[in-house]
Parts: sequence; structure tokens; C-alpha cells
Amino acid sequence: MKTGVANLPLHGGRAPPWLFKRMRLLAGAVVEALVYEYGQEEFLHRISDPYWFQALSCVLGFDWHSSGTTTTTTGALKAAISPEVHGLGVAGGKGKSSRKAPLEIEKDGLVLSLSTEKIEELKRASRMAAKVDNALVQDGYRLYHHAIFFTERGEWAVVQQGMSETYARRYHWLSDRVVSFVEEPHSAICAQKKASSVLDLTAGDSRENREVTLDLVRDGPSHLMRYTKQRTLFDFSDQARVVRPAELSMPRRHEVLPVDIGKDGIRTLKMAYEIQPESYEDLVALKGIGPKRIRALALISELIYGASPSWKDPARYSFAHGGKDGYPYPVDRDTYDKSISTLKEAVEGAKLEKKEKYEAIRRLGRYTAV
Repeated sequence: MKTGVANLPLHGGRAPPWLFKRMRLLAGAVVEALVYEYGQEEFLHRISDPYWFQALSCVLGFDWHSSGTTTTTTGALKAAISPEVHGLGVAGGKGKSSRKAPLEIEKDGLVLSLSTEKIEELKRASRMAAKVDNALVQDGYRLYHHAIFFTERGEWAVVQQGMSETYARRYHWLSDRVVSFVEEPHSAICAQKKASSVLDLTAGDSRENREVTLDLVRDGPSHLMRYTKQRTLFDFSDQARVVRPAELSMPRRHEVLPVDIGKDGIRTLKMAYEIQPESYEDLVALKGIGPKRIRALALISELIYGASPSWKDPARYSFAHGGKDGYPYPVDRDTYDKSISTLKEAVEGAKLEKKEKYEAIRRLGRYTAV
């Protein structure tokens, strides 16, 4: 289950080596405390919660809007977590490191004594989480960071991030209640503000569109060719064959929506036709079925059969704490306190040295004292 998305403005800067070293040590202490007190599964639940993840990044040394909050916090966790010590594995990261996830899943999976079947399931979960947020939720954020955390029982959580021109949006996934990767996988998507139009093919309202798209692919791509060409006003008329249509009925949507599959896309669809995918999820998993082709198929399905997909941004609410300088708005103390109390539960009573524990709680207390 995807449990949240965070929208954060991008600010410059990077964590210096002296700070990252301490981040790794404190992150390791928090992970050890969580696993000791609540178990590995609870660690995944916390990681999949954008509130808790953001609180952790602040405790490690970030302002809420600092550059690298997601990537550096994830990097610190990856450096701190040991499969032998914690019974947890971490794979992936930023940029090129994200593409190492399959090999790292295999490496840590062997240390955790996971079966070949479990390792393959984790690799598929990693791949599908990225594919869904990049192709099925077309919100204008291009993924550049992907990390998967998993236990010795094969449970997992994913933290990945996409970037637009001015914002980064973070996506959290949790394996506990995943029934389908392609329908309503979110329990919450958090955003500072919603976009006016987002193609969300994971929405329940997009179910008919997904079913029609699958049927079109199973029927073969040859009859789709004419729908990928430039359209004229006559295409919107109920009397398209006459010189002057008696009535012109334009669609309600104003923007121009490209329907473009291309020659490479047709070859990909022919391959999909030969494979005959059993489900929409299997179709999405195919190599070569990316955002542009998914979008084109969705629009063709709407055009032919009126199976409209959802154009609502799946974001539900805002979760940013606010800025210490009042920008873009004053700190939301109630939300901040909730984040801090969640982290305190992980720190209190855990196996930390007395001095480290005292310093961690004292540091948290300074945020609630004003």
C-alpha cells in the first residue's frame, strides 16, 4: 500500500561529511531501538509514513525544506542498516544507484536467507512501485530516487521521489495490504497543493478505462493505428462524412491531449498482443510500456468506448510542517508535535546509551518549548 506522498520545495546545499557521519550513527541507533522495541515490521510501517520519515530527517539534521532530505536520509539509513544485525535489507538509492536495486535485493536477500521466490517477489515489487508512480500516476514528477527496505520475512516498504521544475514529491509504499498495484494502492497521498489535472489510472474511477485498454491490446494493435493520427474538427461531428456537419460537438476538456504511440510503440503493442497479458498489471509490467504509451492507450480507450480515466490529483492533504522563518507559512505546531511524539516513542526505552538517549530527547524537546 502506498501510504503517502510529500511535496517539498527544492533548496540548495548538501550534507557535509562530518554531518553525514553523525546522521549514519543516529539513524543506526533509531533503527536499533525500533527493531528492539517493536520489531522489523513496525520499522517498515514507520518508514512508509511520510510524517515519521520527515520527523526522522529533521532529527538527523535537516530543516523541513532542506535539499537532500529524502536522498540523504535514505542514504544514512542504508549505510546504518546491516542485514546480519537488524534482519533488514536496503536496496537502491538516487540516480544510478536506483538501478542497482535488483542486484542489492539478491545480495541482502541471500544474507537474510530469503528463498528464490521471495527474492523475485521483492524485485518485482521494486520494479512495479517505480513503474506505477512513473506511468500510471502522471503528475509531472519524474522519478530519480528509489529505495526498497525489506525484512527477513519478505515484507517491504518503498521510498521513492520524483522531481518537477520547483518541487520534489515523495512516494511511500507498504506491502501489508497490497492487493493490486494498479488500483487504489494509496492510503494517503500528501501534497502542499493539488494539480488541476493529473491522469491517475490507479483510481477506482479509472477501472473501466483499464479494462478497455487491456481488451484493446488483446485484440491486436493494427486497428489502433488510425487513432494515433492528427484529428480534425470533422472527427468530433455526428455527420463526419458531409461537407458541412449539421452539428459540431467538441469535448468538454479544453487542453490538447496527444495521442501518439509511434512505430516503436506499435511494435511494443504487437509484442504485448502476442503475449496476451492476463491483467492490466501484467500489461504495465511489460518492458516498453511506459508513460507515453499508457497515456495514449488510455485516451484511445476513452475516445472509442467513452471509458474516461480519472483526471483528479490523488493528493489528499498537506503535511509540511512550515518554515522556521514563517515561509511559506508559520510552523504548524500541532503537526510538528505529532511527528515528534511519534519519534519519541521509538527513542524512549530503547537500547541507546544513556548519554545518546538524553541528547536525542533534549534535542526534540527544544522544538516544543516555544
